[in-house]
Amino acid sequence: MYFQNSENITNAMYAQDNTEFNTVILPNDNLFITVSAVNPEAVGIFNSGLLNRGSVSVASLDVFGYLVDQKGNINFPLVGEVHVAGLTKKDAILLLQKSISKFVADPIVNIRYLNYKVSIIGEVARPGVYTVTDEKISIPQAIAMAGDLTIYGNRHNVQLIRMVNGEKQSYFIDLTTPAVFFSPYYYLRQNDILYIAPNTAKASTSTYNPNIPLLMSSISLALTIITLIIRYK
Repeated sequence: MYFQNSENITNAMYAQDNTEFNTVILPNDNLFITVSAVNPEAVGIFNSGLLNRGSVSVASLDVFGYLVDQKGNINFPLVGEVHVAGLTKKDAILLLQKSISKFVADPIVNIRYLNYKVSIIGEVARPGVYTVTDEKISIPQAIAMAGDLTIYGNRHNVQLIRMVNGEKQSYFIDLTTPAVFFSPYYYLRQNDILYIAPNTAKASTSTYNPNIPLLMSSISLALTIITLIIRYK
């Protein structure tokens, strides 16, 4: 069972939870940035002509994104190179607004991720890579999106793999306790990987060769034939 003994967690404890969710921009993030102002023509150059194209499909938005390079920079029109890696979206918006205000009065900047995805693999009903449109997803939500764990999934030791400062780090979460709600890893970040390992029962069957019964039957049949031949020879 998930979240066992959760009846011992009071509403006051949930209210005092200090877990914060502040996604930061990372290298290889693809950012969709739009700029608006009182005079739309004044900000046209910052929108790459997107506002003049009318209806644009979601699939084609990648073309208009700003890919954060390995140094954490984007190259923005007129402004030039801007270092955004390590910033929250709010901080990046403030930085761009300050830079753009040199060219346009009172600009309004909006940033969305175009490649906010998490991978869920292992013992779930539908493993795969999932796009998170609202840019915020918790571990229980991600598992539900993948169709829940199978009966063979190890609920005591779910592995979270995350890139931190260019290095892969692993964390382990026990879904059978309500402590998961207060974990600093409760909310997933872009490009996180959740791996649900098989439980002991499933892992033990993976070492079992399904051809063994057939092999034993063949040997038994061969021995029987040899015995009959020797007996009636």
